[in-house]
Amino acid sequence: RVGGGGSELALSCDMRFAALGRAVFNQPEVALGILPGGSGTARLPRLVGRSRALEVILGCDDIDAATAERWGWVNRALPPDELWPFVDRLARRIAGFPPHAVAAAKASVLRAEKEVVDDLMAEGDAFSATLGHPDTVAALAAFMDRGGQTREGELRLGDLAGELSAG
Repeated sequence: RVGGGGSELALSCDMRFAALGRAVFNQPEVALGILPGGSGTARLPRLVGRSRALEVILGCDDIDAATAERWGWVNRALPPDELWPFVDRLARRIAGFPPHAVAAAKASVLRAEKEVVDDLMAEGDAFSATLGHPDTVAALAAFMDRGGQTREGELRLGDLAGELSAG
């Protein structure tokens, strides 16, 4: 399960893989009166498209691994017993190629996304602007009162975000 900053950390990775029936992704920040400020608004639309990114970011709901794969959030969603063998095989395969070619290919792909830096800066400014808003303070307090900072709260983050919107 990755949500909020954990999801944004995953979004920043070169590749993402998920276990079917186990992995869950979300961006719950809007329910708290803030926005994804760690790359969610800059990176997620590039992976899943504008409309789906808005569904995730504004809806604050859980997305399962199969949906994440279908939308392009993760490279692949595999049965749990197949996940690590697949990722290990892929990593070993890449590691066996000439390092200079791997580095050059990665740099070339990253150059195609150079505008992401400007978008990340704008996202950071927008995130900072939401922090002191009275609605944010109230939403964060309600989140904490409902156990949002606990393991149990984290496991039901999508539902908890929905409860916050219901008041």
